[in-house]
Amino acid sequence: MNPQRVLLAEDDPHLGALVVRMLRKSGLEAVDWVRNGEDACEYCLSSFYDVAILDWMMPKLSGVEACRRLRKERYSGAILMLTAKDALEDRIEGLDAGADDYLMKPFEIGELLARLRALCRRNFAPVLEEKVRLDGLVLNRSSQEISQESFSAALSPREFQLLDLLQRNRGAVLPRELIMERIWGYESEVSPKIVDATVKLLRKKLKPFGHSDSIHSVRGVGYKLEAGSDDGP
Repeated sequence: MNPQRVLLAEDDPHLGALVVRMLRKSGLEAVDWVRNGEDACEYCLSSFYDVAILDWMMPKLSGVEACRRLRKERYSGAILMLTAKDALEDRIEGLDAGADDYLMKPFEIGELLARLRALCRRNFAPVLEEKVRLDGLVLNRSSQEISQESFSAALSPREFQLLDLLQRNRGAVLPRELIMERIWGYESEVSPKIVDATVKLLRKKLKPFGHSDSIHSVRGVGYKLEAGSDDGP
């Protein structure tokens, strides 16, 4: 299985340009490149990548620091560390930080591609389809999309997590702090305003289905999903 979207975080301009060129030449069109750990975190948390390739030594945040932060923020994509460090202690540190695999520099592009394919097979194996009905609207957990009859719309990872959390607690008011903890993580550094922004985006996705008012704002507290929704296959 080939990855669809890849983020490369590498501060060496020559190596970065070479890797991007070779990845695209191999057929991976959706490849983004950043040059420091902070940008790597920002890109990964604002979008979804099948694999994030993090160089160990980067400015602002090292690859290990970026990896650790991404896992605290519940980033679910695969992470591959690029490192010139060959000590066992360093490899253990990277894996303990949340990396799925590592690749020693210098490396051949063929080995990098093989590692990417292996990570996709490991992290994105097919799962059983699971659907939940919300007043005629179907939430598909396996594809992370909402549908009604023949019309469907894809949700971002955060939008899906938010809607799934609300539907699991229908009728209950969920404080912003609880939503942040469950979706972004207890030690997340994001502002509570990100919850409001995600709700706004989710309502926009629900509007064509006539469900934009299903998520109710509770002033000064948080949000709830109306209790009239029904589960079902």
